Amino acid sequence: MGFIKHIPGTNPIITPPRDPRSLGLGVVGLHEGRTLLLAMNRTASIHPVAGCDLNPEKVQACRAELPGLFYTSDYQQMLARPDVQVVAIYTPDSLHADHIVAAFDAGKDVICTKPLVNSLGDARRVLDAGRRTGRRLMVGQSTRFFEPFRRQRAAYERGELGTVELLDAHYIHRMDWYYQKSPWVAKETDWVFLGLSHPLDLLCWYLGPIRSVQAMSVRSELAARFETRGPDVYIVNAVSQTGRLGRAMGHYGCHELPTARNCIELMLYGSRSTSLAQYHDMRYVYAAPDGTEVTEDHLYAGRHYYFNSEVHGMHYGEFANYAEAFARSILDGTPNSPDLEEGVRTFCVMDAVRRSAVEGRQVEVQDITCS
Repeated sequence: MGFIKHIPGTNPIITPPRDPRSLGLGVVGLHEGRTLLLAMNRTASIHPVAGCDLNPEKVQACRAELPGLFYTSDYQQMLARPDVQVVAIYTPDSLHADHIVAAFDAGKDVICTKPLVNSLGDARRVLDAGRRTGRRLMVGQSTRFFEPFRRQRAAYERGELGTVELLDAHYIHRMDWYYQKSPWVAKETDWVFLGLSHPLDLLCWYLGPIRSVQAMSVRSELAARFETRGPDVYIVNAVSQTGRLGRAMGHYGCHELPTARNCIELMLYGSRSTSLAQYHDMRYVYAAPDGTEVTEDHLYAGRHYYFNSEVHGMHYGEFANYAEAFARSILDGTPNSPDLEEGVRTFCVMDAVRRSAVEGRQVEVQDITCS
């Protein structure tokens, strides 16, 4: 038998008092980056200052909602502002390295949406620039900062799951709308670095350094129609350096069945308990010590904070959570995660998955942070 534990409802969004040391935020890429700027009413340690985009329509739309900020189409102009201490990067993947290195050289710390980079050369460049300048970086892996995954991680860190012996993560989502909105996605990158970055990051988060991966991939009918550069269906088996196992799955041309499977799920099979975190739903399910199955449902309490409305929408709450966590780590001089080194190691796993799928064999992960 199991029971459902409803999390009590709260005031949807209570703007916390601003820390007097609060860091100024500048955002480049005002499509997804607009979401972060709008979510800053949830943070105490970081506040919006500036927005940058080459598209004047996106600048105008953002200005209409947040008129008090500085806006520009010139990235260097935004970087030159002393009131911008943190730069958040939401540009196309192939531009991330250039934008990160420029921000580091300008003395800024960086939030960069996933994937951090999508080429080995760019991974080396951002790693070298970070080490050379001493600037800090947070990878915007939004799944880690969604409420059920935060609760699952807290239980794991309290020791309630014991040792994670097997991990099963997936991200499945139909993407024709994405190809239509952002045509570069079909032609300029690989789904390993896009959707699959979520479950692969979750593997790295719990298993630690990955020793080897074996991946299989195919192209869906939808991908063939949009003539994608690579496959959009992946299954990945991973072995950690300690010998523990994990699996990641991604399918981006599927017909979704959300009542049966959430688009992102993480199942942890531990020596003491098993748990499941879900997205877009806000359920965290786990086995209590007496064997009872417990479902914590945070949707009623958290829907406005995470979705900005009654509808399952964009990533307002997750973006605010990782921006606040990063700002607090800077102000308090504590580590943040995923940081630059962790982000590069996860990229190395993604690159190994891509090579394994192409070569049809198990491959070793080449961790460039050790070289």
